[in-house]
Amino acid sequence: MSSLTEKMELFLRKTGEVVDLRRTLALLQWDEEVCMPPKGAEARGHQIATLAALEHRLFTSSEMRDLVAELAAEASELSLGENDFVRETAHDLERAVRLPESLVHRMAQAQSRAYHAWVRARSESAFGEFLPHLAGLVALAREKAECLGYAESPYDALLDEYERGMTASRLRPIFDTLAERQGALVARIVESPLQPDTAWMDRDWEEEAQLRLTEEVLRDMGFDFEAGRQDKSVHPFTTSFDTEDVRVTTRVNRRDFLSALSSSVHEGGHALYEQGFPLRYRRTLLADAPSLGMHESQSRLWENVIGRSLPFWRHYTPRVRSLFPCAPEDLSPEQVWRAANRVEPSLIRVEADECTYNLHIILRFEIETALIEGSIEAEHVPELWNERMRLYLGCEVPDDARGCLQDIHWSHGSFGYFPTYALGNLYAAQLLEKMEQDMPNLWDNVAQGKFWDILGWLRKHVHARGRAVTADRLLTEVTGKPPTPEPFLRYLEEKYAALYGLG
Repeated sequence: MSSLTEKMELFLRKTGEVVDLRRTLALLQWDEEVCMPPKGAEARGHQIATLAALEHRLFTSSEMRDLVAELAAEASELSLGENDFVRETAHDLERAVRLPESLVHRMAQAQSRAYHAWVRARSESAFGEFLPHLAGLVALAREKAECLGYAESPYDALLDEYERGMTASRLRPIFDTLAERQGALVARIVESPLQPDTAWMDRDWEEEAQLRLTEEVLRDMGFDFEAGRQDKSVHPFTTSFDTEDVRVTTRVNRRDFLSALSSSVHEGGHALYEQGFPLRYRRTLLADAPSLGMHESQSRLWENVIGRSLPFWRHYTPRVRSLFPCAPEDLSPEQVWRAANRVEPSLIRVEADECTYNLHIILRFEIETALIEGSIEAEHVPELWNERMRLYLGCEVPDDARGCLQDIHWSHGSFGYFPTYALGNLYAAQLLEKMEQDMPNLWDNVAQGKFWDILGWLRKHVHARGRAVTADRLLTEVTGKPPTPEPFLRYLEEKYAALYGLG
């Protein structure tokens, strides 16, 4: 009979092999969205499906299940760190064994095909081309939810994959509060006579200069380019193949230099999290965030709280003037700050301001839950989308590309993902309040382009924990309070009262 030490060594080797396959899948998907020629799509779909099935087979093997069960039975003999490894693996394994390998294979292949159909449909603004793929993914998601099991809604089974412990019934009152308070704030802002001047932004901002600025800011934030890189993609994203190989992507709009910078700072927040996991967590399931909401808190903190602050622009406005010949010679930090925080109900989620962003998420949440619970079918999505855009944002949707086809997530079959964006906003504001208490000179440092104290605080309190604790527990331990929307609403109301003279 193997000793406990030998079992632990075998367990770490086996889980390391599973992580290797997952990282290889991520590499294929990164290449698919960044480098792969269009005609490679069919073969790539087969490659991804094969590897996904192999990873599932390896992870759910009888050997792995027996090993985890034996180690869990001897938990009292394991160290705290070893128990973390075993507990989190057991959680994922319990979910994974409920999914047939054939379902995993079908889902991976359908997702790859749907992604390429979405790219075409979006470019042509033709929802009909994407419809059969969306309908197929919804059917597969429903099948997955039935396999996983749930107490209230099939959507809960999918949501739990991204935000452990969260349910649709818990989200609804949170989202009702956000919709009411944020809607009222937006109405006050729209009526304010103190609107930002954005006319100076209407010019051609050279692409290479934009990319140079994004890379400079990423370096200042602490992103290690020896352990990562930045590329362009249709939809900005971050992926990690290892703590020391983290990739971010951005996209450039020559009419708005803030778009690429915001995307890069946002993805940079994700990447700093990935680069900050302890090296001892390498090739284990602990080299991850406890939830996507907590992961999103890092990108939101950097993009919105830091990157859209007046101290940030006091440091970087001179650099904008020097990098871009087209920039106004007298461009001031206050002008950029006001433009970066302009509030205007709009069609596109990724370009939405802080005050309206969560309204975009609530819209998607309502459509997702209806799709998975079966109260609507995929063919009804454009109609419901356009109706909700009028209700929440007062916007008329001119075409599908700027409507229900704008996001990549449903082409990936990622139902349950969208709510984590709103939760990330809430978590970020709660962390900010604690950070400001711990670092009275935080904003003085930002005004000098010094971010190491911020990164150090996040490394200690968030990044170093990896996935060893749940998001609820992590936030409660760090801030002394369970998750609540109040810090975020306070942050919004105080910030935008100052920007728009609301009193």
